[in-house]
Amino acid sequence: MPSQRDVKDRISSVKNIQKITRALETVAAARLRRAEQRIEALRPYADAVRRMTRQAAEAAGAEAMRLPLLSEHEATQNVGVLLVTGDRGLAGGFNSQIIRAGVRISGEYADEGVHTAWYATGRRGVSSLTFRGHVPSGSYTGFADRPAYADARSIADDLMTGYADGALDRVEIVYNAYISPLSQQVARETLLPLSAATIAAEDQAADEQHPSERGVRALVEYEPGPEEILKRLVPDYVEISIYRALVESTAGFFGAQMTAMRSASDNAGELITDLTLQMNRARQAEITQEIMEVVAGAEGLT
Repeated sequence: MPSQRDVKDRISSVKNIQKITRALETVAAARLRRAEQRIEALRPYADAVRRMTRQAAEAAGAEAMRLPLLSEHEATQNVGVLLVTGDRGLAGGFNSQIIRAGVRISGEYADEGVHTAWYATGRRGVSSLTFRGHVPSGSYTGFADRPAYADARSIADDLMTGYADGALDRVEIVYNAYISPLSQQVARETLLPLSAATIAAEDQAADEQHPSERGVRALVEYEPGPEEILKRLVPDYVEISIYRALVESTAGFFGAQMTAMRSASDNAGELITDLTLQMNRARQAEITQEIMEVVAGAEGLT
């Protein structure tokens, strides 16, 4: 049985860890509130850009296929997969579930003979890919806690250039969509080509949900033409989609970290209770042993 001093030292160590986890929980909760405010402000704008892009593409029709970012490649040989992770850990399975999803997607494409070009944001994603032997075609770190629109634009430029140059035949993004502080759902979206993009699937789902409204669209006159407007909208659509993923991932990270640190603090409290009982038993055993020695010594004198 450990001595009373050993148990007391361990209790002190656990209490110090508990102070750290509680501090991290408090910081994560404060940052989460700010991240939630950014999401609430961004979502309406992002939805509007996606809706406008979809409507302009419908109005442009076949003319839209002339744009490099909209024309679908004849064969899909290289797919760019952007993994959105955090720069830090201590957030449960937040980062690992994105890595697992990306590896699963890569395996699906490999079965079809399609090569995966990796892109990753966050030090955790970059290091995990490197550890698994995958060299990222693009790595973006240092802004996971507070991403700026310029960061999303930089990532979007690389992906759009790769697609326009023919290096990529499809572009997808995998990130943690923010549901609540306790829940983050892995989301997979297709950004390019637009005909296969997630916004096209959203439009089809809306038509299936409201068949009476199918084909009913507000009359919109485009000046200049819809293809010219689409040429300007598509880069904005890719940028805002990536920026939204970054912001949602940030909120999801702080929610996951807050939950993980709260659980760690609770576990530390339970461990302290168990160790305190163990220390009391050790103290009682030492006192009993001392009493027995005193009694034995007294009997030896008689």
